[in-house]
Amino acid sequence: MCSQVTGEVLEVAVGTGLNLSHYPAAARLTGIEFSPQMLALARSTAADQGREITLVEGDAQALDFPDAAFDSVVCTYGLCCIPDEQLAVTEMFRVLRPGGLLLLADHVAGSSLVVRAIQRVLEVVTVPQGGEHFRRRPLETAKAAGFQIENSERFTLGIVERVAARKPSNATEMDG
Repeated sequence: MCSQVTGEVLEVAVGTGLNLSHYPAAARLTGIEFSPQMLALARSTAADQGREITLVEGDAQALDFPDAAFDSVVCTYGLCCIPDEQLAVTEMFRVLRPGGLLLLADHVAGSSLVVRAIQRVLEVVTVPQGGEHFRRRPLETAKAAGFQIENSERFTLGIVERVAARKPSNATEMDG
């Protein structure tokens, strides 16, 4: 996924920096992370790889960046832990330039009833303990925020979803 980005790139919930080696060399990276401990690990990962990245402690639900600041926004396995994922994706929309690319990957509600039931049981523990949701749908969240979906795919029993979407270039596209 990360190889698709161009220009100024924001990775939301950068975590320990596991994605850093997958970005094109020309990408100008900024990563935001809520956890100072994870951010410290991301700094170490970047240093080990010789990768330049601006790392910022912050909240995905209130991105401290100006409107239309980035060409691409990436969030992999982060929406599941953000309390209000719709607000976070709305913020991603705001900081993307018109025509900008959004790339999301996360575990989601499984495609079978049995898998969804197991996920629901797991969430009884994981949501109160760590805020970990297994049944969200990045595709639907991106659509609701106004993104135009270019590609989506589900795999691994339907519990992983990848989405590529664009911010419309102008208001007319959003209305259509």
